[in-house]
Amino acid sequence: MRVIITCGPSYEPIDGVRRLTNFSTGELGLLLAAELSRAGHDAVCLKGEGAVSRVEPGAAQVIPFSTNADLLARLRELGGGADAVFHAAALCDYEVQAARAADGTPLSAKKIPTLAGELTLTLSPALKLLPALHGIFPGAKIVGWKYELDGDRAAAEAKGRTQIFANGTDACVVNGAAWGAGFGFIQPGRDTVLIADKPALCAFLVRWLGTRK
Repeated sequence: MRVIITCGPSYEPIDGVRRLTNFSTGELGLLLAAELSRAGHDAVCLKGEGAVSRVEPGAAQVIPFSTNADLLARLRELGGGADAVFHAAALCDYEVQAARAADGTPLSAKKIPTLAGELTLTLSPALKLLPALHGIFPGAKIVGWKYELDGDRAAAEAKGRTQIFANGTDACVVNGAAWGAGFGFIQPGRDTVLIADKPALCAFLVRWLGTRK
């Protein structure tokens, strides 16, 4: 099977040298790419340029990406021929709509000078990729990720199920402080599978993929 994995952080620019991003290392996606390639799958890993993990992805092809829009473009370049997509990348939820000085003056320099003083950034929702994946890879199994910090395990699981319903995906991996230790694997109409750690999750996903038709 041809399998696409996204991992690591995207970023959205503030100016030519500063950016919004997050703490994702890309480790899980790289581990999954390696496990899939060891299992004989044709794995392609799209890795955020800011990913710091040094995990080797095995025989998987690695393609870097920068912003949400850049990842979307690279997915479209791959287009059509995937059997499954594991969308583990930690993409930006917001992008910078405008930067203004304290007096409201718009700032558009390639590098906003520190002499500009206090800045106000107006953020707008960034491009969402998960809803587009079935259109890019028709017929592929799509697995999203849900990383939650607030609330409890039940709330995190509910958000994972909402993600599946809203995006028409086949499954969701949920984790984060709200979930607690390990991971949950959610499918519509089925009990959530509890998974202990990253290696166990990767092994589980390879087995799960082998059962899909």
